[in-house]
Amino acid sequence: MKKPIRGNAVRALAEGAAAAGLAVALAVPATAAPALAPATPPGLSCDTGKHAVDDHTGYALCRNNGSATQTFWVHLVCGWSPDVDGDHVTLGPGESGQSTAHCAGLGTGIGEIQVRP
Repeated sequence: MKKPIRGNAVRALAEGAAAAGLAVALAVPATAAPALAPATPPGLSCDTGKHAVDDHTGYALCRNNGSATQTFWVHLVCGWSPDVDGDHVTLGPGESGQSTAHCAGLGTGIGEIQVRP
């Protein structure tokens, strides 16, 4: 009685899984683009950046150019650390305000700064 060779069965299973994964990857259209960061909410003009002394602190300084009250906050994409949101700031027409947030110090720092409505 012949014993089945387990290594060949495992290798065949792994090769089949790899081929299935490749087929799924190739099924994604080449024109698919990565998701883009949300744009600044309408009616607000904002400047964003990192704190001059602390690369883990980011801000959004916004002015409400619209005719209605608006609320915004800064959202920091923090790399290896969890993403964070700053305080919600409500601005009347013509008013300016700033929202700040801080990524954890042990992470890779700020990867992206977004303004959220």
